Amino acid sequence: MKMRLNAGLVSALVCALVLLWAEGSMGDTPANCTYEDLQGTWVFQVSAGGHDQTVNCSAEATGVSSVTVTLEKLSVATDELGNVGFFTLVYNQGFEVVINGYKWFAFFKYTEDRLQVTSLCDQTSPGWVHDVLGHNWACFLGKKLKAVAPRTDYKPPLSSRSLQQPYKHNMDFIDAINGAQSSWRAARYEEQEGLSLEQLQRRAGGPASHIPRRVHPAPVRADVAKMAAALPEHWDWRNVDGVNFISPVRNQGSCGSCYSFATMGMLEARDFGVVEEACFPYTGRDSPCGGPRDCGRTYAAAYGYVGGFYGGCSEAAMMLELVANGPMGVSFEVYPDFMTYRGGIYHHSGVADPFSPFELTNHAVLLVGFGRCRRSGQKFWIVKNSWGAAWGEGGYFRIRRGGDECAIESIAVAATPIPQL
Repeated sequence: MKMRLNAGLVSALVCALVLLWAEGSMGDTPANCTYEDLQGTWVFQVSAGGHDQTVNCSAEATGVSSVTVTLEKLSVATDELGNVGFFTLVYNQGFEVVINGYKWFAFFKYTEDRLQVTSLCDQTSPGWVHDVLGHNWACFLGKKLKAVAPRTDYKPPLSSRSLQQPYKHNMDFIDAINGAQSSWRAARYEEQEGLSLEQLQRRAGGPASHIPRRVHPAPVRADVAKMAAALPEHWDWRNVDGVNFISPVRNQGSCGSCYSFATMGMLEARDFGVVEEACFPYTGRDSPCGGPRDCGRTYAAAYGYVGGFYGGCSEAAMMLELVANGPMGVSFEVYPDFMTYRGGIYHHSGVADPFSPFELTNHAVLLVGFGRCRRSGQKFWIVKNSWGAAWGEGGYFRIRRGGDECAIESIAVAATPIPQL
């Protein structure tokens, strides 16, 4: 289920979903910057252009010319010539600016030692710029005119002796969850007890991968709310006029690869294939991107956050995108009680396991539908997980809809595949 995406898609989906999702993946960085850090006026020092997408910006010199761009609420970018464009934060890792026919992407700069990460949110690492058609590539370095104080975060060790211990379910914890609420059912999974605590942590999103939570939900335009209200009460891409557009549930194993499953699930469900499994089988461990040269590949160029920009997501926008264009990748916070989900409409029970080693992590999954419970009237999303078909409701779970439960309505990413004729 791997494919070589074009650099534009990787830029926009990095970390989380793609990259947007902090997974402990090679695409993630430990930088931790905010929307407020990004706002303001930046100067981009640009290298000579004329390259293709293989340009190595870690080695390319910058400083041939400069461009000044001001980034303002909510997502408006302007340059010194008066051109108006668009920008978005990409998770807490970097940003993208689209203006005057060009796209700019860079990660925020950071330094790190064994136990500490310092985010330099007024500077970037070497980034990429190209025209909107994906040609004429160059490199750039960005620096904000108004300095931002460095942000220092503790970086826990990647592993410790305690995390190598095998996981054992706390049955009192499971009983407490089932006694505290009646919306969903918790149960023990024997498969989980065959994994170490570190492996389960990676499976659930990886260590210290928290989504910066929105203080207030994004405003929803009246026309968007009206269109969403006109949608059917129930929608499921597993059965649209008798056709199932969703591939079988897979098991990511102990690898922190949920972002890959969510992204590939979105692309393959939107009517086009990706690289066939026979060309590049999933192994459940780190491996170089590649595959036989004669394998057909599907690319994606139209991509972005549902709602228009990072932070602009909403229930209404997700419903409209889902029905109109197909399944999409979403991210949400995994609490320890979610590991025990067996069925029902999930919400965080609030029950704490005093012996749990897990910290909150964010996990990437595929949104395939929505509905409403006839008896209770409770609204829910239908979501495909990547923990195997024996987990949850045949590999899927339902989760409360409309209240940003576990931040599931805060980040959704969509892309349009380009068929290779």
